[in-house]
Amino acid sequence: MRVVARILVLVVWLSPQLVGQSPNRDSGTSPSPAVRDVLSRIRAADKGQLAVSEEDGRFLRILVASTSARRVLEIGGASGYSGIWMGLGLRETGGRLTTIEFDPVRAGEAAENVKAAGLADIVQVIHGDAFVEIPKLSGTFDLVFLDAWKPDYKKFFDQVFPRVSPGGLFLAHNVINKKDEMKDFLRAIETHPQATTAIVSPGFEGISMTYKKR
Repeated sequence: MRVVARILVLVVWLSPQLVGQSPNRDSGTSPSPAVRDVLSRIRAADKGQLAVSEEDGRFLRILVASTSARRVLEIGGASGYSGIWMGLGLRETGGRLTTIEFDPVRAGEAAENVKAAGLADIVQVIHGDAFVEIPKLSGTFDLVFLDAWKPDYKKFFDQVFPRVSPGGLFLAHNVINKKDEMKDFLRAIETHPQATTAIVSPGFEGISMTYKKR
């Protein structure tokens, strides 16, 4: 339970710190100018609003680094925005991210953006159906970030949570602004016997944080 407490203290401290801060004011979590340019370009081109908010991206980076995550899975990578933020955290832990994107155009964009951000050695982009691709991956995950089609959240949780390492985290995006699209998932993370869940909102979309009990 000490690990849960440490994570929740981190959440309480980070959430008000991150909301509304700009890269110029937040030097502690700001990426390099080159990476900032890549992130800005992704945001400008994101007409479908598929990327997480900047506040959520910064939060993911710090969470990955502070929990010393080394093996991370992202389901629904879009054009690579959140993957780049997590990759920056994994640069500090020596870990790796596998991000899966169904749409071939977005997967191609993600691979190009990851390379432009200098993270190709850390972030692997896979194009395909995550339900098919995940079983091809070996081992367990220290952290999982889910940001795919919302009605599928419960199916992904059932598939992946058994492979989260004890003491690891299963995160899901849009649990506040799109909660009506994932009611079965929200019930599952609140009632699963191995789960302890908190919901935070660095931005406005909401992220569920489900800790897998040891």
